[in-house]
Amino acid sequence: MFVETQEEEPEIKIPLPRVGITNLRTIAKINWKGRVYTFIPTFEITIDLPREKKGIHMSRLVESITDAMSEAVEEEVRKIHTSLEDLALAVIERLEKKHKHKRAEVWIRTTLILERRTPASNKISYEPYDVEVGVIKENGEIRKVLKVKVIGNTACPHALANNQGKTHIQRAIGELEIVTDFRNDIALEDMIEVVESSFSSPTYTLLKTPDENAVVRRMYDNPKFVEDVAREILIKARNRFPGKIHVKVISNESIHKHDVIAEAWA
Repeated sequence: MFVETQEEEPEIKIPLPRVGITNLRTIAKINWKGRVYTFIPTFEITIDLPREKKGIHMSRLVESITDAMSEAVEEEVRKIHTSLEDLALAVIERLEKKHKHKRAEVWIRTTLILERRTPASNKISYEPYDVEVGVIKENGEIRKVLKVKVIGNTACPHALANNQGKTHIQRAIGELEIVTDFRNDIALEDMIEVVESSFSSPTYTLLKTPDENAVVRRMYDNPKFVEDVAREILIKARNRFPGKIHVKVISNESIHKHDVIAEAWA
């Protein structure tokens, strides 16, 4: 017989809203648009801890992920579409059988690889995008948080207007976050498209010389401040996606020693 020290009363009786494990890396298979993709995501799983309990059973949280992986893969590969949030909810449902709680959160961070065509040579380029999905279940209600981070470019319109058509260009990072009801169908790739289309130009992993020229011409034809990018992401997202929207854009300035940030909520 083992002593369940987690069930003992703590010396300081204060409830904790989020207790669990973080930075747990594992493997996940997702049937996405009819094709099975393998991810190596990082998980964070938390539940609430009542004031009368000393701790939670950490091994049960890890078990809930492992069980949900094998069960969700078998279940989801038979469907045409699935998602990371479906996997996160499957983890919560498994966890409910192993550990009592009123609130549970599962966060999944990974990299989504999308196929793109270069602008001139039309070659395939595989582009990485950082994504994060969170599922929160509390008092029977389920909501999700979807986040994407996209790298693009901007060309400064101020320098362009005051320097005989010459300007400085820089890499910019756009983040879009949506908090919404779990039942709302929002694709991460659609969120990525909204952000990427709002820069002066997208960036590419693979660029031949004609592609480089096409990107530069596009940037000069479409100069934008970081503020312009943030506003465009916000209005596009507000018109397409239900929920609370957060936009953050950082411009890694090429002629300054500092960066520039623009942020907005809707």
